[in-house]
Amino acid sequence: MAYLELNNIYKIYGEGDGATEVLSDINLSIEEGEFVAIVGFTGSGKTTLVNLINGLLKPTSGEILFKGEPIIDTSHERGVIFQNYSLLPWLTVGQNIYMAVKEAFPNESKRVLQQRVKDYVAMVSLSPAINKRPKELSGGMRQRVAVARALAMNPEMIIMDEPLGALDALTRGNLQDEILNIWSKDKRTALLITNDVDEGIYMADRIIPLKPGPNATLGPEFKIDIERPRDKTALNDNPNYKKTRNAIIEYLMDIGEARKSVSQTEYILPEISPKSFVA
Repeated sequence: MAYLELNNIYKIYGEGDGATEVLSDINLSIEEGEFVAIVGFTGSGKTTLVNLINGLLKPTSGEILFKGEPIIDTSHERGVIFQNYSLLPWLTVGQNIYMAVKEAFPNESKRVLQQRVKDYVAMVSLSPAINKRPKELSGGMRQRVAVARALAMNPEMIIMDEPLGALDALTRGNLQDEILNIWSKDKRTALLITNDVDEGIYMADRIIPLKPGPNATLGPEFKIDIERPRDKTALNDNPNYKKTRNAIIEYLMDIGEARKSVSQTEYILPEISPKSFVA
């Protein structure tokens, strides 16, 4: 039995003539300890998929199972790092994280919880800002708080909805490494939603494209046969990286052109860095 299973998932918004089928026939199995990335086009329904897995939305039909049980609501077992920061503006960095860990660990002492907060604030290099409020932080710093908050709750599964897209390249790279470091220690199951092919290859065990909507569905999986830990600077010289990256990009470009020819809608491709595109 897979750790997370999505069986024949459909999600429709609206009713009657105004109904839109956002997701269609989604089937996905993720094993315990696996790191999976879903890469897709802008507006393809990636966030809807995350909200279904997290329990914020219910599928129109089909079932989602976590550890063999249907997902019917949100749970601390599944920690989500969202695109937006979702921080309470009247609380400091430390207080925002403390609220989360207090709810996740209600039987722990205040001293233990405060130390957990400090540890995770330090992990994202925000110790000097622990007593600042969100309005005093840059966008990248706020996103680091959101990452620390989700990880501090020690979820059994980490679900990431394009959490690093708004960050500068250096911060994004550092947080990729921190997330991978945490994941590698106890191999918590991880699902990354991203529009960056290179990020998916660097972080995941396999990548699955999400075709453009409406009626978005999952495409074929691409296994990442690159030994861990991965060295970013060495990836461009890795033949498996070149082969996998080119295959994913060619697939995405093909389905984007095919859908555009049918709907006359221009779809925005996932991020592709020309300097590392290898023929």
